[in-house]
Amino acid sequence: MRPRAKKVVGLIGYPLQHSFSPLFQQAAFDYYSLPACYELWETLPEDLDGAVASLRMPDCLGSNVTIPYKEAVIPLLDALDEQAHDIGAVNTILHERGSLKGYNTDVQGFISSLEYDAGFEPFGKYALILGAGGVARAAAIALLRAGAARLVICNRHVARGQSLVDFLAAKGTQVELSALSCARQDLAKALAGCDLVVNATSVGMKHGSDPGGSLLPPDLIPEDALVFDLVYNPTTTPLLRDAQARGARVLNGLPMLVYQGAAAFELWTGQQAPVGLMFERLKRVLEEC
Repeated sequence: MRPRAKKVVGLIGYPLQHSFSPLFQQAAFDYYSLPACYELWETLPEDLDGAVASLRMPDCLGSNVTIPYKEAVIPLLDALDEQAHDIGAVNTILHERGSLKGYNTDVQGFISSLEYDAGFEPFGKYALILGAGGVARAAAIALLRAGAARLVICNRHVARGQSLVDFLAAKGTQVELSALSCARQDLAKALAGCDLVVNATSVGMKHGSDPGGSLLPPDLIPEDALVFDLVYNPTTTPLLRDAQARGARVLNGLPMLVYQGAAAFELWTGQQAPVGLMFERLKRVLEEC
């Protein structure tokens, strides 16, 4: 049995049965022999205020934040770092002497995944993002900063997609921006000539509301595009399976999960994250599944 941890840190979200975060985060704490335990804090919407308030306890280092609370936690915090403020979404909270500060490490995780695990350079490329929530915002900001030439946001509710487009346009970007629905005719228009397709929704996620689903009709997936599904469990989602069948390159959400988690670990501890070890821990567990 693990000795009682002096410090705790965890993941706030709903649902969380799919999460691999405790596996690699605990491996990182153990690597440095830090007396800390990473936990899952599955939180219903009505309990979010209390969950965030509990982060102020002396034994808590902070937390990660995932779907569906990356935007909802912001009013509950004392401060935001520049990137979280710029994006309007938080995925990491740092507790220091009773004060809670929000950070966003998703941008770093997203770009690192494209660069190191897919060899994809966004500069001058055309990208489509499925979804308009907190992680979609981070992905969009990352692509804008990396010099993408065109970006389309496809969301089931076009008004929310347009809201994200307006948010991005207000930053003075020169990127061509537009919002469309997820109807077949709109998807067909958006996917024509697309270099990168990003699923930033929970569709296809194990234990989610639509684990067997995909927002893209298989015949519309561009054969020469990179399809990046930010869902990481299962590692091959229905979207990625369809994309592979079409001959497209694919990337799942595991690299982004680890890279953003490594950046969060460094915020909580001040130690350099053992990224290789974190990947190895995940790989070993997945091989055993």
